[in-house]
Amino acid sequence: MNSEWSSLTLKEAGVVLIDCDHRTPPAANEGYPYIAIPQLKNGHIALDGARLISQADYIDWTKKLKPQANDVIVVRRCSSGDSAHVPAGLDCAIGQNLVILRASGDRVLPSFLRWLLKGPQWWYQVSKFINVGAVFDSLRCRDIPNFELTIPPLDQQAKIASILGALDDRIILLRETNATLEAIAQALFKSWFVDFDPVYAKAEGLEPEGLDPATAALFPDSFEETELGYVPRGWFVKPIGDAVECIGGGTPNTKDPSYWEPAEHAWTTPKDLSGLQSPVLLGTERKLSTLGLAKVSSGLLPAGTLLLSSRAPIGYLAIAQIPIAVNQGYIAIPSGGDLSPLYLLFWCRLNMDGIKARANGSTFMEISKKAFRPIPALVPSADVLAAFANVAEPLFERLIKNERQAQILTQLRDILLPRLISGQLRPPETQASLENMLSEAI
Repeated sequence: MNSEWSSLTLKEAGVVLIDCDHRTPPAANEGYPYIAIPQLKNGHIALDGARLISQADYIDWTKKLKPQANDVIVVRRCSSGDSAHVPAGLDCAIGQNLVILRASGDRVLPSFLRWLLKGPQWWYQVSKFINVGAVFDSLRCRDIPNFELTIPPLDQQAKIASILGALDDRIILLRETNATLEAIAQALFKSWFVDFDPVYAKAEGLEPEGLDPATAALFPDSFEETELGYVPRGWFVKPIGDAVECIGGGTPNTKDPSYWEPAEHAWTTPKDLSGLQSPVLLGTERKLSTLGLAKVSSGLLPAGTLLLSSRAPIGYLAIAQIPIAVNQGYIAIPSGGDLSPLYLLFWCRLNMDGIKARANGSTFMEISKKAFRPIPALVPSADVLAAFANVAEPLFERLIKNERQAQILTQLRDILLPRLISGQLRPPETQASLENMLSEAI
């Protein structure tokens, strides 16, 4: 850091804190998103699952605080210090236990504030001012403006925000592309294996829409009755446990270091799936030694295995891209059965309500392999399954490539951030190499 960089409190730097309205409006069927702590994910606002509030409540709740572009929403309780920036064009209200920090632009650029609140100095100040409670930790509104941080000159702030923003934009683009790829495959699955669109078309003497003649010929032109209702003739229904192998796992003694060191084999718990942006697992938080792996009865499962979390909570899904051992919180389904892991990824999604309905438990809800295996599943003809794979697998391979790139860029962003905002690295030193990396991550 040179003499041009100043150590200032947020208040001295012209960053103001605006507290939330300490009430909760009723939910509405349509209207404006009401942002709560679960919507703050990885520095962004995720609107999935957000409560909607009426226009009248939106007007009422934003009299005191109306979020605007480049505001930073900060969590005061539970995950104290976590934050997310408000994007341009989002009209929303914020919930309890959240505050907004807003930069005037005189000493801190609004576009730079979001990055300043992710650096090590920010987290040092959080730890310094945190109030440790019996139920949860919290930050006081009166303390946050007194957080003291190193502030670069405005021209450096603009360059730093540009570099980190470019990385973040590319990560978002990759993830949005993945969401589109996944939606295309999911829509095809639903059309062929739930709505039976090609079969209904042929039953009416029509050419199935969007299919070439060779693919259309693979589908029957009539239905037959089964325990799942009417399904395409020639397809059959069997318990999912008869169609595929359903495997559980285990946890070696965590107090015995010989089971965990040296860390040689990937071992996963549902926690590894909780923050995934795409349904692929590229790595795990923990690894087992060879001795530890021997304590897991299912051993090392092959890459391509579908992982379904079976408790705490039920329903996380991903396809492992590495050989992997699983703990007892999974039902794992490797390839080799009547139905592929990729097919079952979409099948589980569409049948999740039925899967969860078979769960039970006194401490937490769990679906056992014994309860999962009898669930009836439709098994289409091998030719139709192969035709689906010919379309869906290339989409999924592109999704995997995008997710790998997104994770590399995320790691790069997180490495650069503390170095840039501390002055350890200067923007000219990173700009050229960064532009080359971004041009390759398309």
